Amino acid sequence: MAEPTERVPMVGLVEEITLLLLRDEGGSFVRVPTVSLRYSTAGAVLMELADANRIDTDLQHLFLVDATPTGDALVDPTLAEIAAAERQSTRYWIERTAERADDIRKRALASLVARGILTEQDERFLWVFKTRRYSATEGQVRQEAKLRLMAVLLSDDIPDPRDVMLICLADACGIFRALLSGRELAELTPRIEQVTRLDLIGQSVMRAIDDVRTAVAAATAGHL
Repeated sequence: MAEPTERVPMVGLVEEITLLLLRDEGGSFVRVPTVSLRYSTAGAVLMELADANRIDTDLQHLFLVDATPTGDALVDPTLAEIAAAERQSTRYWIERTAERADDIRKRALASLVARGILTEQDERFLWVFKTRRYSATEGQVRQEAKLRLMAVLLSDDIPDPRDVMLICLADACGIFRALLSGRELAELTPRIEQVTRLDLIGQSVMRAIDDVRTAVAAATAGHL
């Protein structure tokens, strides 16, 4: 008897980061710095691989746990690169994956359209389902990312591990500054900090993104 194939979540972290940035009306995306968007995409790829038990991290390195492809075309190319390379830091893989982030994001949008979650009209992407829900692993129905994360931030409940990862990504890349008003951000910052401390791989990715961002800022300042 053939072994069952691994189920791939209908909406992965890469796609959810993309959906987080989609405005509720009008079909446009919230504007965030290009570098933040690329790093958040790269971080989502690595977190997805960690959640699938393909990689792990320690204080110095990101290392391979299992080279078996996940079946997710958005993350498997990075998994193959990690499997073929010498052990490197998380920062290295953030930078490496960010080089392909624009293409990964385009593929994520195409996947969302192909599965009927978004529809493309005149170069705009519009929600198809008014309920803002979509199918996920094992037939569950998950609320759209933005609504789900706000529910986490406005409660004291222990969040789902994938929601923790998504909050880590949104925080590390400044997405909350685009999604929330200044007052909302000030009120929710303690909860955001509390949630981001719950995920070790998320903390590792956040530190790597901060390191890269600091290095980029320093290099940019040096050329002014």
